Amino acid sequence: MIFTIDVQYADNTALAAGVIFPRWDSDEIERILLRDIGEIVPYESGNFYKRELPCILALLEDIEEELEAIVIDGFVSLGSIEKAGLGMHLYNAIDKSVPILGVAKKSFVDTPKECEIYRGCSAKPLFVTSAGINLEEAKSLITSMHGKHRIPTILKKADQLCRGINA
Repeated sequence: MIFTIDVQYADNTALAAGVIFPRWDSDEIERILLRDIGEIVPYESGNFYKRELPCILALLEDIEEELEAIVIDGFVSLGSIEKAGLGMHLYNAIDKSVPILGVAKKSFVDTPKECEIYRGCSAKPLFVTSAGINLEEAKSLITSMHGKHRIPTILKKADQLCRGINA
């Protein structure tokens, strides 16, 4: 099983949403997980992971399935110096037990060109980074995900769920 997660914030609370699905090219949802998170830490510039990581870890507590990979909305590593991003902090927090693939919609400063993928007819790239799996394989997997648009179907579903949209 593959798990994708996204988190939305409102004041000092968050809604974490996750979607478990069986295959990279599938639009079939195995299970949806939602968790309201109260009293999150305030945003700290340069340390976004301190705010989002506890939300992701809380949602992971609800998973019974064995996971092949976790896909996050964001970066695993940042820029060409590959500073640890949210995904790397997650990878370390779970003792490197499951590969992490980061999919970001916007470039981070100095994001290497090799992180870009194009899906559908979009002229705008997605930016893929990874831990526990090589970058080329991670890009291939994200490219193969279901959907004919820039954002894969299942990733869009997680985004909608954390925003309270039950589409």
